[in-house]
Amino acid sequence: MQTPNLDRLVNEGTSFTNCFVTSPVCVSSRASVFLGGYPHTTNVYTNFETWEPNWVQWLANAGYHCVNIGKMHINPYDAKGGFHQRFFVENKDRPLFLEDHERAIYDEWDKALKVRRLEKPSRYTRVRDNRDAFLKNLGCFTWEIDDDMHPDNFVGNTASWWLNDRKAESPFFLQIGFPGPHPPYDPTGDFLSIYKDTKFPHRAASQRELEKQPKMHKQLRQSMIDFNIDSVAWRENLTDDDIQLLHRYYSANVSMIDYQVGQILSSLEQRGYLDNTIVIFCSDHADALGEHGHIQKWTMYDCVTRVPLIVWSPKTVKMQHQCADLVQLMDIAPTILNFANIEPPHNWEALALNKMLETGYWDDQRPDHKLREYIYAELGRDHIQSGAEYVIMRRDKQWKYVIYPGNDTGELYNIQNDPHETVNLWNDPRYLGQRKEATIEILSWSNLGNFRGNRPLPKKPQVPMKI
Repeated sequence: MQTPNLDRLVNEGTSFTNCFVTSPVCVSSRASVFLGGYPHTTNVYTNFETWEPNWVQWLANAGYHCVNIGKMHINPYDAKGGFHQRFFVENKDRPLFLEDHERAIYDEWDKALKVRRLEKPSRYTRVRDNRDAFLKNLGCFTWEIDDDMHPDNFVGNTASWWLNDRKAESPFFLQIGFPGPHPPYDPTGDFLSIYKDTKFPHRAASQRELEKQPKMHKQLRQSMIDFNIDSVAWRENLTDDDIQLLHRYYSANVSMIDYQVGQILSSLEQRGYLDNTIVIFCSDHADALGEHGHIQKWTMYDCVTRVPLIVWSPKTVKMQHQCADLVQLMDIAPTILNFANIEPPHNWEALALNKMLETGYWDDQRPDHKLREYIYAELGRDHIQSGAEYVIMRRDKQWKYVIYPGNDTGELYNIQNDPHETVNLWNDPRYLGQRKEATIEILSWSNLGNFRGNRPLPKKPQVPMKI
């Protein structure tokens, strides 16, 4: 990866190398961040639950000007969510359902494209223009229209414009949501060329591994094949060349975002804000990119649930430190409130990271410095992940358990011996007692009675489209 600006944040700040999301889907993960609890507490398990943030309004009440530029995934999309201003941009491949034009939600990017008389690239335009290429490319496309109208450039440029034009002196909270590197993998040609000769250390999953996975995994892959989700025409029997293609395009998307991060930092510096700003870089989930035969999310593998988390502020945050402790992405919520001198709620499941960010905190290396012994993630059934009603993951430094309540199927990995999670020990007789004990503890933790199973699917799911 060519990411000089993110490298700077890592080298000058604190990065968490074992940060995990509470759910491997966008909306549920974001709801945890902005509500301070796990999905079984927020009641947001899938991408179609209705929710709005709470603590953004607390920042606003404390005198911060709160702005969202880009993706937030509030439902409904255009809700204010406590922000004073929202320039919201949703997923790249989101259809507008133009047969319902008068009720369609047009985000800022949609409007700019319409004014420029440009057609948004999507699975619909790509199938129309070259069906064979669409079915072959695994969601990898070189950006087809003006470079400045790529959604990541559009969001980054909008953020820089907002900072450069700002006249007020009040403190601000600015959430910038880049749509990428969420698929389709669609970098502009100049960034793709950076990786034209790169050889990535990734290979296609073996048939033996796929056959040993739980039934839910096979059904998920079939949904990805059937519905061309987010312009990705998925398929079985991937080759090593397919995996190289995915990583090349994905990396180029990441480098595009890195460039925009640099532009935003430059805008902060030019305005004199940088010395009094805390920058947090994170992601709501990761992408399998062919690992374990999967694409995108909806599984509990580390390649999906472990995400970057960097906190940078030279006068406030410990510099040049990498923390390997287990943390959850939602832990940034009380951390931000503490930075703003707002006391977080005592009943939150999110735990503040502020002490871990202080210079000198790690000098003694005492055992009680550990914030979490376990991290958890939860996932509910939707029209894509339809193979299980409910999935729970618990992970510590050595063991990962994935259970499917109501089903004897499960996953158990020894992370220390098997970091790539290719050997499922769930049915190994040596671990049956350990498995049973952990399952009881996990079900007790999840307060299973609160799970709203058998929810009706949304009337207009945005994804199913069989090509």
